[in-house]
Amino acid sequence: MFDRRTILAAGGLLAAGRASAQTPGATPGERIPDPPAGDQRLAERSVGRADAPMVVQEFFSLTCSHCGAFHRDTYPRVKAELIDTGRIRLVWRDFPLDQVALGAAVVARSFPAERYEAFISALFATQDRWVYARGVDHKVEIGKIAAVAGMSGAAFEAAWTDVDLARAILAQRQQGEQEYRIQATPSFVFNRRVVGGNIPFDRFAREAATP
Repeated sequence: MFDRRTILAAGGLLAAGRASAQTPGATPGERIPDPPAGDQRLAERSVGRADAPMVVQEFFSLTCSHCGAFHRDTYPRVKAELIDTGRIRLVWRDFPLDQVALGAAVVARSFPAERYEAFISALFATQDRWVYARGVDHKVEIGKIAAVAGMSGAAFEAAWTDVDLARAILAQRQQGEQEYRIQATPSFVFNRRVVGGNIPFDRFAREAATP
């Protein structure tokens, strides 16, 4: 799990995120603006019934190994037993921990909402290829996965360099950090209760059943 110290050491995305040739961000000391009004790419990304009795928010980073492990090992059971049965609605909340995660989040939100889940699932399933492989070109590997998911090369380039969307994602991360005191990923908010870490299914189900 990444903690706040790791976030700051990795480049301080919120305090002093800086733009690079490959990955968008904010310039040092710059206030992160509010998300553009009406931009559907920033609308809620969720799965489950709108009237589910429990709403669970997952704060995650696409480069976080613990987030990947949860999505690969535990999420399929959560979806089958809790989401598809109408017990919970899961809302994904971007909490990128580094510039690569931020770039990947921008690309993910550039897909139509109905294709978002499939794309982040593909990213989590292949973390060993685009996050952890030695000497990997993160942009190239993410672009390959996006292409398989149906994004054109031109659309990928436009997403990868979309500084406005990147800043808006950081603003949403900042909001989550302030509202729920999120310090690490993954973190789950069950109504207002924050539970951190790659929790097993049984713990997830107990929390989801507690008002």
